[in-house]
Amino acid sequence: MNKFELVINHTQEISEEKIQYFYTGLEKIKNNVPIQYITNHQEFMKLDFYVDENVLIPQPDTEILVEEVIKYAKQISRVTTNLQILDLCTGSGAIAISLAKYIPNCEIIATDVSQKALQVANINAENNLVQNKIDFIKSDMFEGIPKKDFDIIVSNPPYIETDTISKLSQEVQNEPTLALDGGIDGLDFYRTIIDDSHTYLSNGGKLFLEIGYNQKNALFNLAKESTFFSDCVCIKDLSGNDRVIILGTPTKSK
Repeated sequence: MNKFELVINHTQEISEEKIQYFYTGLEKIKNNVPIQYITNHQEFMKLDFYVDENVLIPQPDTEILVEEVIKYAKQISRVTTNLQILDLCTGSGAIAISLAKYIPNCEIIATDVSQKALQVANINAENNLVQNKIDFIKSDMFEGIPKKDFDIIVSNPPYIETDTISKLSQEVQNEPTLALDGGIDGLDFYRTIIDDSHTYLSNGGKLFLEIGYNQKNALFNLAKESTFFSDCVCIKDLSGNDRVIILGTPTKSK
């Protein structure tokens, strides 16, 4: 209840069922279960998302990624009537759904290797009334993507080094390892995305990636080695850490 509801319902008694639910939740908190998995709610980009143990909990830092995509979409919407966006490793669908909500003229394909994560993403798309703008597909990275020529590819892939996961807080360790583990150096998913995304980007399209605070140089090197990207930009988060890189493909004359 909000404060107003609490005042007008102050004589209402709490049922035994709700009391037991409350104490069960407290026991879960003692065992380092994130409170978002207990309440099944997390706010992101001023929207409400259902979350459970099958998806990573959307974090404020990822809003930087979404905001950068929205900025770019506004720049190119003048010349593109219907933006084509691909969201890889969608998880709860927070990125795709936020983009669908705040970019009027877009069509989005959002993929994940986890069917359970996609079920959560579909719930969130329906709850936020954007289910008609997003096609959720079970896919291991670029496998099974039905089309190419995307104006934007965006991803917040797993990027934690395998050995580092055991050193994270117990709450984070209770989130799905599948959504955290980026391999020995944390770059496994980035390699695939950077190597293959140019095939799926339109002429002059851009790739937007969330990154770990210490991964900028490694990813810039990967982009340079790929030879498919003409420019690399890094955006910092509100704490001053490197958080988003934007890679652009060259615009080819027709």
